[in-house]
Amino acid sequence: MSSMTTTAAPASTAPGSFGRMVRSILKSRTATFGFALVILNILLALLAPVLTSYDPIATDAMNALQESSGAHLLGTDALGRDTLTRTLFGGQYALAISFTATALTVLLGSVIAGIAAYRGGIVDDIITRVLDSVLAVPAILSMLVVVTIFGTGPWVIILAVMVVYTGGVTRIVRATVMDVLPKDYITAAKARGEGMFSILAREVFPNVLDIILVEFAMRASWVVLLISSLSFLGFGASPPTPDWGLMVAENRNLMSVVPLATLSPIVALATLIVGLNLAADGLAKSLGVDRMKEVLG
Repeated sequence: MSSMTTTAAPASTAPGSFGRMVRSILKSRTATFGFALVILNILLALLAPVLTSYDPIATDAMNALQESSGAHLLGTDALGRDTLTRTLFGGQYALAISFTATALTVLLGSVIAGIAAYRGGIVDDIITRVLDSVLAVPAILSMLVVVTIFGTGPWVIILAVMVVYTGGVTRIVRATVMDVLPKDYITAAKARGEGMFSILAREVFPNVLDIILVEFAMRASWVVLLISSLSFLGFGASPPTPDWGLMVAENRNLMSVVPLATLSPIVALATLIVGLNLAADGLAKSLGVDRMKEVLG
């Protein structure tokens, strides 16, 4: 009975709690501004085919290096491609790859954390040591190793992100799961003969969902920046893909000629990262999550 009462409506997902969370976020100007920036980026990416009639990868040598005009609001790049169009479609690529990579990373990290905390003992020790060894390597270096071995492509980038950030997610979620496992409803579930994965799915994860949501929001901002950095270095998106990091790399030497070709993707990337950081901070405060406490704990 205790288990049913506790897990029927976890605090982080109950309708009343969701309403309070939304009201708490709206009370914070910075959190509201952050969510607004993220939503704006999502809408611009989704509406890109409607907002522009140009092809983001079609070249036009006759209109290369054009300044801002009625035909090209943000001008064109060295290959005559419309800068506004490539910036808008670059949002599609950034959001799709980054959010997919973040979701898979958080999912994998949460599952590993649950197994490590539940099994404990040598299983927990092995998992912790392996992940600590991965975390000891700088993120960008780990990603470069992955793309060097497997080549480039969206799924390779996603794999690289998972290699880099799964360990961090596991550490945070594991600390929270360890606090949940001694609860009475977990003991009752074990007494009923439920298996590990059943207990994790039905009893544990619903009660640590607040931590998982904050982890997703925070990691997403890091992933966006890391993937763009990889593209800037030439190890991410391949030309002519409309990608913000790639656009900066392609046009950085033309700043004095067509500055908007470089500044546009930089501004777009900055607004998305700032928005995700402010949104994550607002979400953490509304849910009462202290990430530093979880890291140190």
